[in-house]
Amino acid sequence: MREFAAAKPRPLPVIILADTSGSMSIDGKMEALNLALKDMLISFGKESHLNAVIQVAIIAFGGENASMILPLTSADEISGMQDLVASGGTPMGSAMTMAKELLEDKELIPSRAYKPTLVLVSDGSPTDNWEQPFAELQESERASKAVRMAMGIGADANIHMLKQFINDLETPVFKAHDAKDISRFFRAVSMSVTLRSRSTKPNQINKIDFNDISTDDELDLSDFD
Repeated sequence: MREFAAAKPRPLPVIILADTSGSMSIDGKMEALNLALKDMLISFGKESHLNAVIQVAIIAFGGENASMILPLTSADEISGMQDLVASGGTPMGSAMTMAKELLEDKELIPSRAYKPTLVLVSDGSPTDNWEQPFAELQESERASKAVRMAMGIGADANIHMLKQFINDLETPVFKAHDAKDISRFFRAVSMSVTLRSRSTKPNQINKIDFNDISTDDELDLSDFD
């Protein structure tokens, strides 16, 4: 009867690296990011575990160091998320080190896990020593195989650096000019991960067209271009 036993669903990790520097407090950017993240978590929590279990971790980088706001947790077990608060500098290198350590932790992310999704969101440039942590993250075997997406918020975002983070030329850096764009980006992230979790081949990546993603009419904060 062994051949009739249902296969145990495999983890599908999603790691968010979110900029919480002081500049994110301007023009409703942080409020929009918090709303978009909560909407994404709710969406993931509704998914079945037929083929994959969506797991989410949120690393915030603001002030002097990055911090793990949400440890890697199955989406259906997340009852809420504390609001991200903007303050201080942009310690992106610290966040990349934390993301690399998480990816390489075989107890938290076992070898049987599907390709992780890494999402980087920032409205500026790193203020710490980020080059070496960034290189180490890129050289990590698991990070190199991950789906990597990035969003630059506002006119001061370092698009050049964000382009280096992405590993798929067909998925450009998403440029957010207002609150609805932030929501639209995370809806695209949700769609990409959800499609994979429902697929019989979750490691197969589906290209998402940002222009096809709609937003809720209720989310209409001020522009901050």
